[in-house]
Amino acid sequence: MTKIKTSELPKKIPVFPLSNFIIFPKTTVPLNIFEPRYIDMINDSMKSNKFVGMIQPKNSSNNQKIPTLHNIGCLGKIISFQETNDGRYMIELKGLIRFETIQEIVSDNKYREYEVDFKNFYHDLNNQNEGFKFIDLELIFKDLKSLFEKRGFIINWKELEKQSLDETINALAMASPFSLEEKQVLLEAKNLDVRKNKIAEILKTYTYDNFNNTTLQ
Repeated sequence: MTKIKTSELPKKIPVFPLSNFIIFPKTTVPLNIFEPRYIDMINDSMKSNKFVGMIQPKNSSNNQKIPTLHNIGCLGKIISFQETNDGRYMIELKGLIRFETIQEIVSDNKYREYEVDFKNFYHDLNNQNEGFKFIDLELIFKDLKSLFEKRGFIINWKELEKQSLDETINALAMASPFSLEEKQVLLEAKNLDVRKNKIAEILKTYTYDNFNNTTLQ
């Protein structure tokens, strides 16, 4: 398990502004890196602390060359790295803690870097299972299973129930077929209890529309 102390958190990080993708604390995701600027980013990260900040670009009506980013993202650490024969990088990223962007750093690098702040999210580094039981998630599980099945998603529910509750809630938030705006709302939820309740709120809009809803009401 990847452990990190608050004193080890960096003041600046490279960011990967990837559309259609969000990572949550205590979740692990595979990434296929092929763009030259992000190959450079991974090379630099592997030489230092192996940190990469994942953050979503904001939806914009005009085609911005440099997209505006959301203020909240999640710091990940590279825990697995493999280079393919055609020069791509296959990595696994472990979500650690959310961050808030302070300001973009001007540098000669082709990828973007930000000065970031973690202080509002230190609790992401701890277990947040106090007062939670899996029975609290039964209704959410029931509605999520219906939604996953309708959208053709396959989830190993038995394996999911073996995880800690905070890992389970974050994994469900990340893997759910919600809109990106809804997932950003979940990412920005103050704590695990709020995130659980937000999932339930979003699910109500889907169940109301017979699981055909696509936007947060």
